[in-house]
Amino acid sequence: MYAVEMRNITKRFHGTPANHHVNFCVKAGEIHSLLGENGAGKTTLMNILFGLYKADSGTIRIHEKETKIDSPMAAIQQGISMVHQHFMLVDSLTVAENIVLGHEPKKGIFFDREKAFEKITEIAEKYHFQIDAREQVGNLSVGVKQRVEILKALYHESSVLILDEPTAVLTPQEVDDLFRVLRDLKKDGKTIIIITHKLKETMSIADTITVLRKGETITTLPIGEVNEEKLAELMVGRLVSFTIDKKPLQSERPVKMKLSHITVSKGGKKSLKDVSLTIRGGEILGIAGVEGNGQTELIEVLTGLCARYEGTVIVGKEDVSRSNAKKMLDYVGHIPEDRGKRGFVKNYTNWENMILGYHTRPDYITKAGILKRKAIQDVTRKAIEEYDVRTDGIEQTTGSLSGGNQQKLIVGRVLMHHTGIVLAAQPTRGVDIGAIEYIHSQLVRLRDEGAAVILISADLDEIVKLSDEIAVLYEGSIVTRKSADAFTERSLGAYMLGHTRDEEVQA
Repeated sequence: MYAVEMRNITKRFHGTPANHHVNFCVKAGEIHSLLGENGAGKTTLMNILFGLYKADSGTIRIHEKETKIDSPMAAIQQGISMVHQHFMLVDSLTVAENIVLGHEPKKGIFFDREKAFEKITEIAEKYHFQIDAREQVGNLSVGVKQRVEILKALYHESSVLILDEPTAVLTPQEVDDLFRVLRDLKKDGKTIIIITHKLKETMSIADTITVLRKGETITTLPIGEVNEEKLAELMVGRLVSFTIDKKPLQSERPVKMKLSHITVSKGGKKSLKDVSLTIRGGEILGIAGVEGNGQTELIEVLTGLCARYEGTVIVGKEDVSRSNAKKMLDYVGHIPEDRGKRGFVKNYTNWENMILGYHTRPDYITKAGILKRKAIQDVTRKAIEEYDVRTDGIEQTTGSLSGGNQQKLIVGRVLMHHTGIVLAAQPTRGVDIGAIEYIHSQLVRLRDEGAAVILISADLDEIVKLSDEIAVLYEGSIVTRKSADAFTERSLGAYMLGHTRDEEVQA
């Protein structure tokens, strides 16, 4: 029996089909992985199932009964819940308060807080969640917050759970914990749909896969009939290389940048503590760590977005400590971790965003202050072609692109303007596997040509695969720095969770 049947689903945005006669069927009690490139229509399809979007045509059946789902509340009433990639939690509330929000147990006309704690504790114990219902959500790790979101679905007595990129910011240990929970939910008869691009994890957890490409269903197969290479080929429509070819490290690698005893304080709390790093040309230095352990503050120091810190920053032989962001852009190319906040202006066209930050350079502006539109538009067309940015053209607003295509435009902008030092913060977040392959190859090309690449990523596969050396940030401190070959994913995860640290750490 199918728990979910979506037949001939079509959804258009501004006349462009995001889903085109898509068929997606999920058996009751299975874990089903929905795969596809960025812009393939995965999230659109699941937003239709969860009532955030309304399909232009097609039918939905839940447990063999045709239904209309026109809002998230209607979806929840049908037994469907969705755990979004960016958690919908209020940090100042307790676990129980977050879970029951909008559906609070009452004693008379008042919120029965003790009843809420009792109910959430009961559900948590049933599924072996190690969660204190009275704990404030702001004190929880990312992995535990995700379990709170899953608990919210269980509180609503949902039989179908949709998880959007559930492992995006988790350590290997947290991924294991999540998969244990999902297998327990499956044993309890729940149906689970995972939107993901991580092929290794799909092979580990899924019973069935469905691949979308360019808004259409390509295939649905049992997991036993595919491997990672086949999945990648189905998603992209061509063979994809999983190997990274790097030249051997040169023995003489000049120091391009040096941070000495950097300490950043925010709100009376030290978010970076005495951080020292040496960054050399011809190498990729990976910075690993669970998000929220000082990565953002490190990025802000490296790019001039934060000028209030102790310590020094040297580029070459020049002291650039406390230089502003415009000055630092002369030295460091920056692929931002939050593209929506720091990567582009939503209502600017692609060609306007292509030179954002670089617009005062002679290549793009005359001495009279007039933009050289032809030069700018030519470089934008080149970036769109080289980085496979799927767009209606250079005049389309960047805000109307899918997240992955926005990221590809930003990566193209940075790599076309910098060959000395590049800070790549989450460079492939929300990007499909074909684009990941290309972005990785470009970062390695820069490294092979002598650039210093600083890679900050929550994706451990990416860190281990690309880096020559890896430093781990935990609670604002560098707890280890070693050759990438010296780590396994397990040992790296142990450092990231603070379970181990080195007595002495090289800079």
